[in-house]
Amino acid sequence: MLSTDKTYAYTTFGLTVASDIPLPELEKATGQEADVTIRRQDLSNEWGETDPLDRKGFIVDKNRVMFEVPELAVFLIEEGKTITVSFYEAGNENKVRLYLLGSCMGIVLMQRKILTLHGSAIAIDGKAYVFIGESGAGKSTLASSFMKKGYKLLSDDLIALSLKEGAPLVTPSYPQQKLWLESIHAFEMKETDYEPLFDRITKFSIPVQADFQNTPLPLGGIFELACENIGAIQLQPIKKLHRLQVLHKHTYRRSIMERMGMMAWHFTYCAECLQSVSIHRIIRPTSAFTAHDLVDAITHVIQGRK
Repeated sequence: MLSTDKTYAYTTFGLTVASDIPLPELEKATGQEADVTIRRQDLSNEWGETDPLDRKGFIVDKNRVMFEVPELAVFLIEEGKTITVSFYEAGNENKVRLYLLGSCMGIVLMQRKILTLHGSAIAIDGKAYVFIGESGAGKSTLASSFMKKGYKLLSDDLIALSLKEGAPLVTPSYPQQKLWLESIHAFEMKETDYEPLFDRITKFSIPVQADFQNTPLPLGGIFELACENIGAIQLQPIKKLHRLQVLHKHTYRRSIMERMGMMAWHFTYCAECLQSVSIHRIIRPTSAFTAHDLVDAITHVIQGRK
């Protein structure tokens, strides 16, 4: 079993995190009781007791989720409060952090009944605007284009939506983006300045401390991003029950939520979040780099709603 005498304190998604593992991507916290604890501990006995047929996916038991990344580690997330990591080899902290800050934190938010979407969020005129879509739709690239024009990032990859006095609020994650190599080149950035992600040598971690919004903002609107073989950008409002379908589709790790018996809660929560929030679908051509044009189209819609 690996151990450490040092505990690090951070903040992310409005939660204070005490971790045995350094997480340099996160902002540091001081003098606060931990909401979430990340610890190293040998899970070989518990993992060995699981059904071998279940080990290729997430093992869900009420408010307890366990999964393995082969040759890397086993992860256990409990009650939205504890993440336990069992390393297979020492020295793999960099690789493990991707799962701690991705899948594990997403499950923590889910267990805490915080609606979590897969996308990016940008601060625009005192409100948070969310970009959701399938992998490869261009969510992070669009967020980067907004940042190039002076707007700030709230979150990339995971978006945490909570309700405060009945109104949806977006809580910031941490000051980092993930960009594909094609987007780095399109923004005239140098790939040698950034670290490639584990197992994805053409996707890179981009620190954005100077362009990060670290306080929560009310949700201003949602844009579902898609790409098709079309000649020009198309933008249209999504209405009525179709809005609920969009949130359902882009909820992070929805299958885990279903197995935890949270779908009734999820429907009610989504309906409350959408009472005063619009959703638009924006479709970009696949044949060209259109991020800057998308920014113009989206800001036009936002300004038209003021």
